[in-house]
Amino acid sequence: MNYRKLMTWSAVGVLPVVGIILGGSITAAVAAPQVIELTQVPCQFLDVENDQGYLSQSKADCEAINLKSAKERVASSKVITLKPGDYIFRVSNKNVPYELGFWLREEDYNWANPLHKLNKISVSGGGLVTGATKDYKVTLKPGDYLFSCPLNTTPDYKLVVKDN
Repeated sequence: MNYRKLMTWSAVGVLPVVGIILGGSITAAVAAPQVIELTQVPCQFLDVENDQGYLSQSKADCEAINLKSAKERVASSKVITLKPGDYIFRVSNKNVPYELGFWLREEDYNWANPLHKLNKISVSGGGLVTGATKDYKVTLKPGDYLFSCPLNTTPDYKLVVKDN
């Protein structure tokens, strides 16, 4: 066997073989995603505004409530500010008697634009029955975002991602 070829193979092939022999893989240390906890009650998220004490049996109840109050509530709500990186949004349904969801997206995201589905950030999902909690993983880059629950018809709350 040619010694030069053996050295080239060894330099390239030993590390993966060692990883396989040791039963692991060779990876760089990666920070765990930061968890952001959000709690939904009827027609709102508690983490960004005070509990308004709304009662709702359906999405239509929240639509009527938010028609009257959403603008003022959003104007006085807390803006969540984060650094770029990996996140898990842990969303809970606290006492809402119907299924909820979660939708986080870039502020200018348009779900009807097929290009936005390719190059804009959007994470969503449902299945949040009463008392349930679900995780939504996302990597955020600097920019302005909105989050809401289309099934609970909450207002669009603001989230800002910036380096400092």
